[in-house]
Amino acid sequence: MSPPAPATPSSLAASAAIAARLGGLELLASGVLLVGADDNIRYANPAAEHLLDNSARVLVRSHLCQLFVNADELRNLCRQALAHQYTDLRQDLSLERLGREPLQVHSIVSAVGDDEVLVELRENVQQLKLDREERILDQSQVNKELIRNLAHEIKNPLGGIRGAAQLLELELPEAHLSALREYTQVIIKEADRLQTLVDRLLAPHRRPHIVGDVNIHEVCERVRSLMLAEFPSGLAIRRDYDASIPEFRGDKEQLIQTVLNITRNAAQALSARIEAGDAELVMRTRVARQMTLAKVRYGLALDLHIIDNGPGISPQIRDRIFYPLVSGREGGSGLGLTLAQTFVQQHLGVIECESRPGLTDFRILLPLP
Repeated sequence: MSPPAPATPSSLAASAAIAARLGGLELLASGVLLVGADDNIRYANPAAEHLLDNSARVLVRSHLCQLFVNADELRNLCRQALAHQYTDLRQDLSLERLGREPLQVHSIVSAVGDDEVLVELRENVQQLKLDREERILDQSQVNKELIRNLAHEIKNPLGGIRGAAQLLELELPEAHLSALREYTQVIIKEADRLQTLVDRLLAPHRRPHIVGDVNIHEVCERVRSLMLAEFPSGLAIRRDYDASIPEFRGDKEQLIQTVLNITRNAAQALSARIEAGDAELVMRTRVARQMTLAKVRYGLALDLHIIDNGPGISPQIRDRIFYPLVSGREGGSGLGLTLAQTFVQQHLGVIECESRPGLTDFRILLPLP
C-alpha cells in the first residue's frame, strides 16, 4: 500500500465542508467515519480520533486498508450499504492494526448517498470482557498443570533431603553433636518450610469439593468478624448488601477462604491508612443479570465487590496478580489470590480486578439459580 498523498488545500476545504454538514456527529460518544466509494475516509468525529488513536487530519487522508490489516470485511459491509441491500448493517468486528491490539467493535454501516457511507464504531466492551476471561481461564489451567507437576517433582527429593539430614544427625559424633546439629536442623526446617509451601500449592486440587446451600451474606459476615478481630482499630468495614440475593449451591468453606484471602490482602495493603485511622473496606453484594461466565450465559449471577481505599496495585504486577508466587507485598507468598481464583473457578465463576490509587475493586461473579 502506497503512503497517503499529502492533504491539499482543496481536500482540506472539502473536509471542512463535510464536518460542517455532519456537525451533529461531533458530540457522539461512538466513533463515526464517513467513507467514500473508493474506501477513502472523508470525515472522522472526535470519538473516532480517540478510538483509532489518530487525529482527524491523519484519518481523512487514509484508506481503510491503511488503518486495518483485515479491512476486507468492513469494506464488504460498505459495498453492501452502497448497493442499498440493507437499511443499515450491524456486525461485531475484530479490526487488526499493525503493532497494536486488535480493536473489538460493534459496527453500524449506513449509506448516506450514492457514493458515501457512515461507519459507526462502538468499542465492544462485552467482547473485551470475554477475551479477558478466556485468557484468565487459559492461564489458570496452565498454572494448575504447572503447579501440580512442579509440586510433585519437588516433593519427592524434599522427602529424601529431610530423611538424609535426620540420618546424618543420628550419625554425628557426640563430641561435635551440639556444633553440627545446628546445620542439620537448618536443612530439616527448610525442607519442612518447602513442604508446607508445596502442600499449599496442591491444597485446592486435593481437598474434596463439599457442596451445600450457601448464603453469601453469612460468608461475608464470617470474614468481617475475622478481619475486625485481626485489625481491631483503624479499619472500618462497611456493608452494602442486597438482601434479595438467593442461596445457591457451593462450598461454603472455600468461599470463606476466597473472600478472606482478598480482604486480608486489602487490609495488608491498607497498613498506612490503618495507622492513620482512615482505612475502609466495603463489601457490596448485588445481582447481575445476563452474565457470561466461562463462556456460559447465565440469567442471574452474584456480583460481590470487595473495595478498599488503599494505594492500588502496582502496574508492574496488575496483569499477573492471579499468577502463583506473584506478590506486591514484602514477604508475601503470592498464593492467596491464586487460591481464591481457583476456588471461584471451581464454582464456575470468575474474579475480576480494577485498581487505581485510592480505589481497588475485586469483583467475584458466581452463577445463581
